[in-house]
Formats: sequence, C-alpha cells, structure tokens
Amino acid sequence: MIDLYTWGTPNGRKVSILLEELGLAYQVFPVNIGAGEQFSETFRALTPNGKIPVIVDRRSAEPMTLFESGAILLYLAEQAGQFLPTSGAARYEVMQWLMFQMGGVGPMLGQVHHFLRSASQPVPYAINRYTSEAHRLYSVMNQVLENKHYFAEAYSIADMAIFPWVSRHEWQQIELADFPAVADWFDRVGARPAVQRGMLIP
Repeated sequence: MIDLYTWGTPNGRKVSILLEELGLAYQVFPVNIGAGEQFSETFRALTPNGKIPVIVDRRSAEPMTLFESGAILLYLAEQAGQFLPTSGAARYEVMQWLMFQMGGVGPMLGQVHHFLRSASQPVPYAINRYTSEAHRLYSVMNQVLENKHYFAEAYSIADMAIFPWVSRHEWQQIELADFPAVADWFDRVGARPAVQRGMLIP
C-alpha cells in the first residue's frame, strides 16, 4: 500500500494520475493547504519543505518516504517499469519534458495563479511578466505538439505532470483555442479514464 498525502492542486494531481494509471493500491490523506495543515508537526515530519505531495511506500519491509512531485513520478514509474523508458534517448526525452514542467510550467503558471487570484492587491508588473511567460510556454508546447501526440515518443509521466497545469488554463487567462495543438493534446490526455480519476483526488 502507498500512502499519498495530497491536496487538489496540479502538483498533487500529477501523482494521483500516475497512481491511477499504474493501478496501484493507495490511500489518500488530504492535507488542506488552505487551512495550513501543511505546517503541522505531523506533516512536517514527512517533508521538511512542508509542501504536498508526499508518498510513503509501504510495499516493502522498509517504507520509503518521498517528497517533491517530480521525484515521486520518477520513483513510481521506475518501480513499475511504465511511462518512463529504461534507457537511451527516449528516456531523456521524457525527463527533459518533466524538467520543463518542474522548472517552467509549474513555477511560472503558479505565479500567474497567485498574482491573478490571491494577491491582496493588483501588481501590474508581476501580472504582465507572468502572463506573458505563460503565453510563451503555451507557444513552446504548441510548437512541439503540432507534430506529436505526446511530449515524448509515447504517453509518459511528462504528460501527466503537465496536464493538471493546463487544466487550469482559465486561471492563467489562456484561451486553449489559441493553441490548437495543446488543445488537441489536452483532449487526448483528458479522455483517459485514469486521468479523469486522478484529477478527482482528493
């Protein structure tokens, strides 16, 4: 059994999507970040960073605790031998797009969410900076997906990592119709039953 500590955010949902795709048994422990539960002593004992998601893999005699969503995706995919090629260029193609999400899509779109939805007062410079970067990132994704069904050779953890962020395109003031290849990819990935289930967690 795998324990999943999570909340309904893109970073949380990328892990629940993979768990659903792999068909692994897991139990969900919601961590309400709006109520500050990520700062509790119990949760901080699992991750010094105080961020969701966290997994505790109890399938062996020595449980494995892991935080950081990208690391969790790599660990689970490698353990299962699915959604991440084992070697060669194909493996690194998946990893580069996972890093694209971790270093670009997640942080930049997260800033868009903050300054458009959570900031106590409008900050025009920040709004312009991050919404412009959001459009640039969508343009990059659209260019790549014009000739491919997925970000790598096949459906992978890279797609699972990016999908929950694109699902909030309206929060980012992005019209998916302006990026038709991304829209087609979004529909393709979103039609997968495991993705639909994972997006409902917790």
